[in-house]
Amino acid sequence: MIAIDVPLWAARLRALRRGRLWSRRDLEERLTEAAGETEPGLPADAVRAWEAGERRPDPGHAELLCRVFGVDEGDLFVGPSSGTVLWHHLTGIPLMPGLFPEEEEERVGRAVERPWRADAGTAGYFERMLDACAAPHARPADLAAALRPVFAGVEAFRRDARPSVRGQLLALAARDAELISGMEHEAGDAPAARAWSDRAIREARETGDPLAEVFALVQRAELVDAAEPGEIVEAAVTARERSGVPAEVGTLSLRREARAHALAGEGELCHRCLEECPEVRLDEPGETRTELCAGCLVDLGRPGGAIEMLEGEPAPSAPAYLAAYVLARRAHAYAEAHERDQAACLARQALALARRAGAARALRELGRVLV
Repeated sequence: MIAIDVPLWAARLRALRRGRLWSRRDLEERLTEAAGETEPGLPADAVRAWEAGERRPDPGHAELLCRVFGVDEGDLFVGPSSGTVLWHHLTGIPLMPGLFPEEEEERVGRAVERPWRADAGTAGYFERMLDACAAPHARPADLAAALRPVFAGVEAFRRDARPSVRGQLLALAARDAELISGMEHEAGDAPAARAWSDRAIREARETGDPLAEVFALVQRAELVDAAEPGEIVEAAVTARERSGVPAEVGTLSLRREARAHALAGEGELCHRCLEECPEVRLDEPGETRTELCAGCLVDLGRPGGAIEMLEGEPAPSAPAYLAAYVLARRAHAYAEAHERDQAACLARQALALARRAGAARALRELGRVLV
């Protein structure tokens, strides 16, 4: 039997918050917004105290919590799914309301107590969870914090699961590590980004699936601002050398290699990589091919050509942390070309978005903009 050291309602409150990928600050801001001027103010450190079970929300704050989470008071403070809340609280794995039926939550909870019970359904549960986490409108640091216990949970299952399901769990561990690496990169923690990338590559190699390793290497090459140019080039080239690489993956690796050569001042090699990129549609959000080429020109000290390419380019799309980075790159290009008014306008947009999104990589790029 799973046991915890806080009241069940406190565990449920924490699980609901983490399942929405909110930090405590996020919840406090939502409560303050929901309160307006007519509701009771929020005491200092209230969310932490509630989740620790140190004090129970008073009726006014309980009503606000239910309003913010979209649940009834009975579901928040009593609720039928105590077992589900307990195992999510114990493991730290996000509880995502509405994503899974209750019987599936209970089945995974039983496997938490006895990992040898893990089966294809357990692997499917975590696969859908990673799908839900892959492109949220959450701050990168918060998403990385939510994904770390998912990785630990998958690893725990993998150690004791039946051989028939270990391969699936191993592939999920590699994918989770890739996601964490990317979010640590966006959050500005370069050492953590590299460490999680190393872990993703190791997990992918252990699967015995060449394509899994290729994807992990491409992810490594994406850590443009968290690694040396030579390291990026090595990862990109190694990825393309694998047999059966999909065209989209080959294109991504060439893009990353081009940017690395630009950062190293190797214009000819950068141009060659960009020329070799096949004209295929990429479904990744963020930087377009035009913006990539323009960014390379800025890194190579040719901002005039970058400005010509960026004129008329549509505004970047979500996720917010990537949009902020693209705007910061554009501001950098205009600043280098001495287009100060345009650079200042874009820098202000990027700064506001980066602060809201917790986009440390975008803020670092803005630090290179001299207006």
